[in-house]
Amino acid sequence: MNRFIYILPVFFVSLLAAVFWQGLKHDPSKIPTPMIDKPVPKFRAPTLYGKGEISNAVLKGQVTVFNVFASWCIPCRAEHPILMTIAKSGKARVIGLNYKNKPAEAKSWLKQLGNPYEKIATDAKGRIAIDWGVYGVPETFIIDKLGRIRYKHVGPIMPFQYEKTIKPLLDRLAR
Repeated sequence: MNRFIYILPVFFVSLLAAVFWQGLKHDPSKIPTPMIDKPVPKFRAPTLYGKGEISNAVLKGQVTVFNVFASWCIPCRAEHPILMTIAKSGKARVIGLNYKNKPAEAKSWLKQLGNPYEKIATDAKGRIAIDWGVYGVPETFIIDKLGRIRYKHVGPIMPFQYEKTIKPLLDRLAR
């Protein structure tokens, strides 16, 4: 009986360590989504600069990078140069969804860092983001010419991720 008392904690600690070890093997930016190869969710939102509205219809006709961002988001700042690169490449247009952010703060942030977005929708309450299955910011969707979601990236797009995954996908979809 005394042996059992000593072995039981060792067993539970070992089991807990094994569970944590398995969790370290998973990439947190690869969250499964049922939206891949599905049409983009319907939405209608005011633009950041107050020039009408943006709807899901704008996401058809061209390969589009749909980026959910906020000025208060530190990782959004880290990925911003990649979005500028995508916008300058001409292989895809970049459309933004400003998430739970004050318009004045978002405008100031874009003025400081540069604006890669062709159009920016605002989502002050986060309702549009919920329909897209967004967990937080930044999140980025690659949308084909038919308006179907082809890829979802959770977290900031880092240079190696852009080169390895996103750039080849944009090249393929742009053909």
